[in-house]
Amino acid sequence: MRSAISVLVLVTTMSLAPISLGQSMIGERPAVETHLDQSRIDAGRIGLSALRAHGQVIFDARFNSLDGRGRPASTGTGAPRVPDEPDFIRTSGPDATSCLGCHSQPRSGGAGDFVANVFVLAQAADPVLQSVDPAFSNERNSLGMMGAGPIEMLAREMTQELIAIREEARTAAAQSGSAQSRPLLAKGVSFGSITVLPDGRVDPTAIEGVDWDLIVKPFHQKGAVVSLREFTNNALNHHHGMQSVERFGAGVDADQDGKPDEVTVGDVTALTLFQAALNTPGQVMPREKDRARACREGEALFHAAGCTACHVPEFTLNDRNFTEPNPFNPAGNLRPGDVARVFAFDMTTEGEAPHLQRVGRRGARVRPFTDLKRHNLNDADLSHFANERVPQGSLVGFASASEFTIAPRPRPAEEFLTRKLWDAGSSAPYGHRGDLSTLTEAIFFHGGEARASRDAYFSLAPGEQAKVIEFLKSLQVRAVPASPDPRHRR
Repeated sequence: MRSAISVLVLVTTMSLAPISLGQSMIGERPAVETHLDQSRIDAGRIGLSALRAHGQVIFDARFNSLDGRGRPASTGTGAPRVPDEPDFIRTSGPDATSCLGCHSQPRSGGAGDFVANVFVLAQAADPVLQSVDPAFSNERNSLGMMGAGPIEMLAREMTQELIAIREEARTAAAQSGSAQSRPLLAKGVSFGSITVLPDGRVDPTAIEGVDWDLIVKPFHQKGAVVSLREFTNNALNHHHGMQSVERFGAGVDADQDGKPDEVTVGDVTALTLFQAALNTPGQVMPREKDRARACREGEALFHAAGCTACHVPEFTLNDRNFTEPNPFNPAGNLRPGDVARVFAFDMTTEGEAPHLQRVGRRGARVRPFTDLKRHNLNDADLSHFANERVPQGSLVGFASASEFTIAPRPRPAEEFLTRKLWDAGSSAPYGHRGDLSTLTEAIFFHGGEARASRDAYFSLAPGEQAKVIEFLKSLQVRAVPASPDPRHRR
């Protein structure tokens, strides 16, 4: 069966070959005709503007079989299998020809409507999975990528703080010969506490809202992906059947579709930087005086109801530069040691405007309205956010299970990262499935850890509730200005 299908793929590819007329090619052609060598980036021969432009070409491209779209001999996780995959399938994938197909609202890099939902974990199935039953996969809405660069850098700095606490406790435990416990506090957010034994092992039972490796993973709604680069490498194979060289190897046709080296290391760098340099969401005040007043009053009511306990309005980055690649990337993704130099750009001046606001000599202000922590919003009365049944990965994270005093556990299926609200006015529908059409509906189903703030909101008079909604609707993906105006930054 494998050889017959491989021959069919080869014949199909040959029949679509473009025709050369001198220097030009006519007829069917790959959607991406130019690929980028990482060595040019390492040598400093290509800047951010050119990388963003190349990244958007790939992000918007509708891949076809000449690019290598499809993965007949590979699952969406990269595992080999006997070729049996349909060209397109909504559940196990590939389920899209382009990144733009899901991330398009209000423009390239944005969020997706309910129709663009994905079925997470179905991509690992062999043979392919055709059922949308929640017993087999988790249906989720596509989130917007605006502001993703600052979010990744915020997660990195939080991770560094948490790991420093663990290592200080480990040193103290070894020196004292007794277990040492420490509160886990990063950027003012509590992630519970940690206990380290004299032998260096960690008791993780009091860690909250983050994997036991203490790496804050800000992507995927379960907090399962550490970086834009990891997210991109995963999505290329899962959704499009496009295998990156850094994940699958140079010259390797891992999916047996006749196309090795489908996405170069440089291509992934450009894709990552395109997303990292998208502009920063923020507040757009209504022009009408009464609505603007309602926004200001609604923000105060939002704070008073306790919503900011999880939807933290503001953080300060110690370093305003985005650097690529991420030092916490797992294996199969480029790491700093793999490149001649780390690429960096200033998020307060470079990339798509509006930018972050500079703070002090090196820092920047981020206003995401999230704590990058997982929470359980379900209780006996409200369980709308407890529909998922397939755990996504383990609480061990990227660490070894032997580092802990108890056996690995799956990530709780009922926990989700706190939704970023800085684009709430532009990111309907709501909820992890995108099945809630209004902000009021989303607030209504906040039970569990958010029950007190939810009840405080609904105890407000209808007019005051409306002011809170008006405030949330003012948080938007902002238009790209002709020239950045610092007076409108917030």
